[in-house]
Amino acid sequence: MNLPPIRELLADASRRIDPIDAEWLLLHVIDRSHTWLFSNRDAVLGHEQARNFESLVQRREQGEPVAYLTGRRGFWSLDLEVTPATLIPRPETELLVELALEKLMDGGSAADLGTGSGAIALAIAHERKQSRVIATDASRDALEVAQRNAERLGIANVEFRHGEWFSPLQGQRFDLIASNPPYIAVDDPHLVEGDLRFEPASALSSGSDGLDDIRIIVADAPAHLQAGGWLMLEHGYDQGDGVRALLERAGFADVATRRDLEGRDRVTLGRWR
Repeated sequence: MNLPPIRELLADASRRIDPIDAEWLLLHVIDRSHTWLFSNRDAVLGHEQARNFESLVQRREQGEPVAYLTGRRGFWSLDLEVTPATLIPRPETELLVELALEKLMDGGSAADLGTGSGAIALAIAHERKQSRVIATDASRDALEVAQRNAERLGIANVEFRHGEWFSPLQGQRFDLIASNPPYIAVDDPHLVEGDLRFEPASALSSGSDGLDDIRIIVADAPAHLQAGGWLMLEHGYDQGDGVRALLERAGFADVATRRDLEGRDRVTLGRWR
């Protein structure tokens, strides 16, 4: 049976899923660049490639995230492996990396709590090559993904440890602690919509107001920060006031909230006295 050209396959897929998603899935199947696709829309796939593409389109129709279907997601300047064991890195989290790089001198020490795919830790370590970064996660499966990312990217100044939040960091202090912890309320309807349905619940929700894990981190951070060290936390768009109050009550100075590119509260930080 003769197969239709790529342009027809994409046209059919684009009626069923987002056209950009369709292109990414096709490029994943054929292992080609966008430049190649632009010039070869009349090319014909092999039968196995066509079957694989159709299978991915069907799974995307059911809501599976493109990042899980391809096993990859770009973050900062890095190409990261992601799996259903890890949260999918999102562009707004790059603000947390930007702020960390503003505060962390090369040669300083940093911790990334709840590292998932390793996105934050690896981005910081990549840019601050003389710094030591330690990343923790309660999920061994997530840590295996993060370790593979570090090895594939050749980033050697980062160490991964298993355990919840600060438990693997007993007796250690850092110049900077960063975290993108769970911050969605457990009854938030978004948890059963879109891509969030497929991501690990333990990396998304935290208590009735979404702040349970942030409370733990804020309470324990002073014992792990150098004098003058910074704590910075990603959070929801409507949680800036609450997170600032937690940091101020814990004794942090210079507490402030930074907004993402869409003008929403996204990261709150404070300096330990």
